Amino acid sequence: MNEKPKPDLAAIELLVLDVDGVLTDGRVIIHSNGGESKCFHILDGHGIRMWQRAGLRVALLSGRVSQATTRRAWELEIPHVIQDCHAKLPALTHLLAELGLPPERVAYVGDDLMDLPIIRHVGFGVAVANAVEEIKEHADYVTARRGGEGAVREVIEHILKASGRWAGLMERYLSQS
Repeated sequence: MNEKPKPDLAAIELLVLDVDGVLTDGRVIIHSNGGESKCFHILDGHGIRMWQRAGLRVALLSGRVSQATTRRAWELEIPHVIQDCHAKLPALTHLLAELGLPPERVAYVGDDLMDLPIIRHVGFGVAVANAVEEIKEHADYVTARRGGEGAVREVIEHILKASGRWAGLMERYLSQS
């Protein structure tokens, strides 16, 4: 573990997600025509919608350019999508300046070495269960679920429950019974 102070989950306003290996299982299917396919988990998508209903923001930060990522972001109404980003910390710093947010108010979920600088920089750094060991060592939280298998939903529920926002979101589902 790193030596950051314990994260204040109630202060988190922005969830930044790596894509390949976090929102997907990390595999990319390349078609003979050059197109590609990725699998996104529905639990993660619904979790992102719940996060947004709580009045919180989401961004995607990916080292690769992918139409599948662009499409998924569009479906989930994620306004901040940074792709083809190989130096992720400067890109995040630029986004935070644009949004007027300090890094302490950010949660980041990653799985590979290029995510390490951000995980060490933000208020709540998260590694998915199948992340490389160096990421897990520096993360504030390691998910039980693997990337692409509901890990993002797990993180969202963890933050929303710890910050007292979960019960209000559950009213929508409980009132329908």
